[in-house]
Amino acid sequence: MEFTTLKGFKDVLPEDVGTWQRLEFKARRILRSFGFHEIKPPIIEKTELFSRSIGQDTDIVSKEMYSIVDAKGKSISLRPEATASVARAYIQHRLYKKNPVQKLFTFGPMFRRERPQKGRFRQFYQINAEILGDTGPRSDADLIILATTILSEVGLSGLTLHLNSLGCAQCRPRYREGLQEFLSQRTDVLCSDCRKRATTNPLRVFDCKVETCNEVVSDAPSILDHICEDCRNHFDSLKGYLDDSNIPFVLNHRLVRGLDYYTRTSFELQTEHLGAQNAVCGGGRYDALLKLLGGPDHPAIGFAMGIERLVDLLSEDGKENSPAPELFVAGLGEKAEGEVFGWVRDLRKAGIWVEMEYASKALKAQMKRADRLGAKKVLMVGDNELASGKGVLRDMETKEQKEIDLKNIVDNLKKVLGRDE
Repeated sequence: MEFTTLKGFKDVLPEDVGTWQRLEFKARRILRSFGFHEIKPPIIEKTELFSRSIGQDTDIVSKEMYSIVDAKGKSISLRPEATASVARAYIQHRLYKKNPVQKLFTFGPMFRRERPQKGRFRQFYQINAEILGDTGPRSDADLIILATTILSEVGLSGLTLHLNSLGCAQCRPRYREGLQEFLSQRTDVLCSDCRKRATTNPLRVFDCKVETCNEVVSDAPSILDHICEDCRNHFDSLKGYLDDSNIPFVLNHRLVRGLDYYTRTSFELQTEHLGAQNAVCGGGRYDALLKLLGGPDHPAIGFAMGIERLVDLLSEDGKENSPAPELFVAGLGEKAEGEVFGWVRDLRKAGIWVEMEYASKALKAQMKRADRLGAKKVLMVGDNELASGKGVLRDMETKEQKEIDLKNIVDNLKKVLGRDE
């Protein structure tokens, strides 16, 4: 029997890890420059946390969560998204008492049992950023600027910002009623899921990928025509900040995202290169969520950025060069091999990537391995070199060879490799 990964799961192989690390490194640097601090919530939470925050009638909760009942009869779930967990931590640890405005980010895996397709997996990784405790719209603009800065810095272009306002608890119910009336006259062409959504959660119809449902909602009334004055002022201010920051956007009244907790601002950064699942980043404001979860009545906004989708887009420009050791040390003979082991150990302690053979092998075999690894330089030392106190250092690119003093060899190699600071 041959074991393979489960459907919708994938291994991140060594040749791809470099891209992941580059993404994470650059994202962390930018997040910190915007004043964000990292938080690491667990990947398993009480199921009720997600059903209450995301919405019982959403596809995520009703169809896609990985949930089990533990030995004590409690339902627990692998997290399908990070915002609910960050909100729970904000409340549980009373982070708002330390600082009234918290800017938090997290990296990690999420889990949803949905149909795998390009850029979408059942275990997928996200960069999440949240601003908790500010009403916006300046924080809304700042978060969107943060997202565009990260994507630009990692090398993505050709992205379009889609923007919408979902209103608030005062104005959205009126729109919801109007949308229900609109959909009730077209139930015969809606899919079975959307016929149910039309009565329980009509805004979810905008999320449907069935073509006939898309055609129906293309003529649906726009929520932007129904938001209240406060929401209108908030949205106009946000658009003004984006205009002043030279960030173009498209107004998209069909953009509702897949989660019930969103209010007011909703946004996505979309690309044309991933098919139907074309969003590489999405988020919005969730002003009522913290209170809903038993916390203070504090506003918040956040986004999620899918790492697999970013890697897919970046790989279209070709694979990155695989990282390679700075030095390979080839020892020939028992005594030389013992010396080499100590040198390699000390060079690695200095943060230098050095490789060697574990087994006793001929010089030709060791040089072949050094070449396969892409080592920049090779130090060759045998019993004769130990006796003379001079090793041979070969530049693998130029093929030039020169002698190097074995006395204080670790310090000498640091100088040759430019690591003697």
